[in-house]
Amino acid sequence: MRQSVYYFKYMSPSFVIVSTRSSLEYAKKVVSILPSVLSAHPNTMSYDYLDKIFVSKFSDGEMEVLLHDSVRGKTVILFTTCARNEQNLSVEECKAELYNTIDVLKRAQAAKIIVFEPYMSCSRSDRTTRRNSVGLWVHLKILVSLGADHILSYQMHSDKSKTVLDPCLCAFDDIQAVSLLQKYLCDVISGSSADQNSCIRENWLFCAVDAGAEKLARKFSTAFDTQLVVCNKQRNPDVTNCIDSITILSAVSLQDKKLWIVDDMIDTGGSITALLKELSHQNCKEINLMIVHPVLSGRAVEKLASLHEKGCFNRLVVCDTISCTSLRQQLPFVEIIESASLSAKIIQTIITDGQMSAVIDSFSPQDYLSERTTL
Repeated sequence: MRQSVYYFKYMSPSFVIVSTRSSLEYAKKVVSILPSVLSAHPNTMSYDYLDKIFVSKFSDGEMEVLLHDSVRGKTVILFTTCARNEQNLSVEECKAELYNTIDVLKRAQAAKIIVFEPYMSCSRSDRTTRRNSVGLWVHLKILVSLGADHILSYQMHSDKSKTVLDPCLCAFDDIQAVSLLQKYLCDVISGSSADQNSCIRENWLFCAVDAGAEKLARKFSTAFDTQLVVCNKQRNPDVTNCIDSITILSAVSLQDKKLWIVDDMIDTGGSITALLKELSHQNCKEINLMIVHPVLSGRAVEKLASLHEKGCFNRLVVCDTISCTSLRQQLPFVEIIESASLSAKIIQTIITDGQMSAVIDSFSPQDYLSERTTL
């Protein structure tokens, strides 16, 4: 059995864009944006939009990936995900296809293979005890051993993830999504620049779900000059994803404040449910959730829908690093921040040997608000 897979080719003398089945829609968005991003670089503007590769399935379930075009001597940017996707492919099938795709690109003599995995689903399996596998190490080890030269991902679960790879063997960029979220916050604010700054300082608070999320939340409190709220989460070691208690640590009262809970992901929704229940006693003016990766497994969608209906929170803001097609139908109130434009700029930066920090770290909320007010 053969299943057709679109193979995106954005060709210049040096690079090609490819996608596995799981990331087709995301790759389409990036390819549609690339012409405007690359307009300042005429030597990279010619491209052929579409070709095909095939996933060939054997009767016993094994697969092969077949490439029907030449990539010899070119840099290949491979978009992929092993998380929720429009094709409803399992994690296992997504990984098998990814590994086979890298193999076929290497056999086709691609000069360089850059794997762009917006959400790395195994990123939380990054801790070792005496008797457990480390899924992130296994995944990255396979990618490198098959021939990946550079790996890109958004907002890894912890900083220790960056130390898994030997930079002498493979480059690794953990791209922070802070600029995407901060720009969204600026866009929901109205009024003059002075009023904006005053309103934010006096009325907003940023909240970390637990100590692990404190670093991310602190970036927001620092950028918007507000206080930071941190929650101390006590887990039940005998029950998976079970919260015994939550203690809210804050230097100021939460009463009548607009609270933004910031985290890298929501998975089963256990932590956020426990936190929202605790915050219900604090008389906050408004509670909003801002998440990079909308994993939302198990009963998480059902929990969030119920909590929103009860008025436990107002906004749910997520990035599209994981497919949001079904999510938009299940949670019609969700607000989705697109990341394809930033991905396109990152590709342009890599291909033209530009500074990555200029793309990722250049956003300033205060400058953005001032400039918008002037305009």
